[in-house]
Amino acid sequence: MELNRSILLPFIQSALKEDMGDGDHTSLATIPADKKGNARLLIKEEGVLAGVEVALEVFKAVDPELKVSIHLQDGVLVKTGDIAFNVSGSARSILAAERLVLNIMQRMSGIATQTQRVVKLLEGTKTKVLDTRKTTPGMRYLEKMAVKIGGGVNHRFGLYDMILIKDNHVDYAGGIQAAIQSARKYLAEQQLHIPVEIEVRSLEELQAVIDFGQIDRILLDNFDFERLSAAIALVNGKYITEASGGITLDNVRQYAECGVDFVSMGALTHSVKSLDMSLKAQS
Repeated sequence: MELNRSILLPFIQSALKEDMGDGDHTSLATIPADKKGNARLLIKEEGVLAGVEVALEVFKAVDPELKVSIHLQDGVLVKTGDIAFNVSGSARSILAAERLVLNIMQRMSGIATQTQRVVKLLEGTKTKVLDTRKTTPGMRYLEKMAVKIGGGVNHRFGLYDMILIKDNHVDYAGGIQAAIQSARKYLAEQQLHIPVEIEVRSLEELQAVIDFGQIDRILLDNFDFERLSAAIALVNGKYITEASGGITLDNVRQYAECGVDFVSMGALTHSVKSLDMSLKAQS
């Protein structure tokens, strides 16, 4: 996934401003301005590494004179004791970048690790795992990048790149047919070419969607395995299918075996455990 610097760089600047304020007074008070240093990114837990490319941008934003030697790339499996990279240069600059680099890499690596666990559970099926919009405000781009690094697939990035007609939209619009008709009319008027997905809560709603058509994907929300299998049979390959709601590591394989194209899991990003690592100074 190529870095989108128009999204990434403003985030980095905002995060550094949040952390630095009017200066890192601890380093300013204790470390000479001309002090040079070296540090290494030490892995302290098994998982999937993510955020190395982003860390490079953080170091560059803090101090373009910092030199980084990368030993491990995004997406590789890491274990306790591995060194992802070394950084050298101004000791004050290394310390200024330290916390932001760790916050980003620990969270991204945790997400990539969790995503890869799901991907491995889905091996041998046609099902792929999707992320959701259940992300940390301001960090969605990084969290979705981490999902891709872990082998998952990005769903829509926001409210602007797909029409996803959920249960509340259907209820407010006056029913499934009215919601789809309004969506198609809006897209035509705005000359927009984005996919349309609709959520269904029952086999009856699913049949209504199949009968009316004019959509690209069907979201089967909170279907148990029996109803999901029946739903996939009803769709019969006419539309892309996605299952959501209550999907966990323990049951994701069973959902996949029902024949659904995608499973979406908010837990990939909203409640993931960060991967343990530290930036250690070297003498």
